[in-house]
Order: sequence, then structure tokens, then C-alpha cells
Amino acid sequence: MAPSSFLAYTLALGIAAAIPGPGVAALVGRALGTGFRRTMPMLAGLVLGDLIYLTFAILGLALLAHTFETAFTIVRVVGALYLLWLAWKFWTSGLTPEKIERSPGRRDGLMSFAAGLAVTLGNPKTVVFYLALLPVVIDMTGVGLADWTVLSLLTIAILYCVLTPYVALASRARSALADRATLKTVNRAAALAMTGAAGFILART
Repeated sequence: MAPSSFLAYTLALGIAAAIPGPGVAALVGRALGTGFRRTMPMLAGLVLGDLIYLTFAILGLALLAHTFETAFTIVRVVGALYLLWLAWKFWTSGLTPEKIERSPGRRDGLMSFAAGLAVTLGNPKTVVFYLALLPVVIDMTGVGLADWTVLSLLTIAILYCVLTPYVALASRARSALADRATLKTVNRAAALAMTGAAGFILART
């Protein structure tokens, strides 16, 4: 595959990833509530979801979203309900000064990862994006395992480079907080961001 094709893919995906959507809203909401380190598993889940859809697109499964419409609906609803549950937790209790430095634990990381994966898999527009993008910038007749590997590595690098600053900025705003009143505002902002992401997902169910 020509280097120009990889460059075109990099630019197109970078621009698309930078546009705030349900994934960005979920990341920002969690980072505001729990900080940088505890949000990174969610980002990893989002990236894995993109890799899964990228693979489906490369394999030519253009009818996947239609064929498995029920499964997509279930995944979308589960992801949205989890975000709503997190929103409720942040709205009703959320972070306090005593909780800010608490260790997240293994279960929290796994649940955060699963939530990120569900957010991406619950949005079939992601696979539609890859199905629309790939034929434009890449000669699909010549895509092999090596090309898939390069595209996957590019996808991981692009998404982390574009989305990590969102997490870092939201986390910095959180770590600068000093009093309970301000923390309450941040908890409410996190709840609203997650509710918005859940609403975006459910609206397309």
C-alpha cells in the first residue's frame, strides 16, 4: 500500500476523532469525576472498539450493522445505561476531597474499559465511517495482513494522540479543585456529560 494512502487515512481519522462525539463526552465526563489514570482504561476500550470496526470494514462486512441490528441495539442500550448509572453516581455522591486519591482497584479499571468498549460498539456509525473512509483512501483490493497491521497501529496512535489531551485537560481541571462546593459542580458537570453521551446513543437506538 502506498505511503500516501496511509497519510490520507491518518489525516482523515485524526480530524474525525477530534470532533466531539459520544466517546469524547464519556471520556471528559469520567475524567472530570475520577481523574486521568482512572479514565485511561475507558480510552483503551474506545480504541479497541474502533479496531474491531476497522477490522470488520477491511473484511468487507458492509452489511454487519444491518445483519446484527438487534445485537447492536443491545450493546448500545447497555452502554448507555452504564453511562446513566455513572451519571447518577456522580450527581448523587460523586467525588469528595477524601476520595480523590483513593486507589481505583482492579474492578474499577475493568468496568471502565468495558464501558469505553460499549460506547464505541454501541455506535454503528463508527463502522459506517470506516466503510466510507477506507475505499476512498485505500485500494481495498490490495489490502493484506501487513496493511491491516499498519492501519491498526495507526488507528491506535491517532486515537490516543487525539483523545488523551481531552482526558488530560479534564483531569487537570479536576485536580485543581480544592473545596467541596467546586467538587460538587464538577460532579454535576461529569453527570451531565455522561447523560448527554447516553442520550446521544439512545437517540439512535
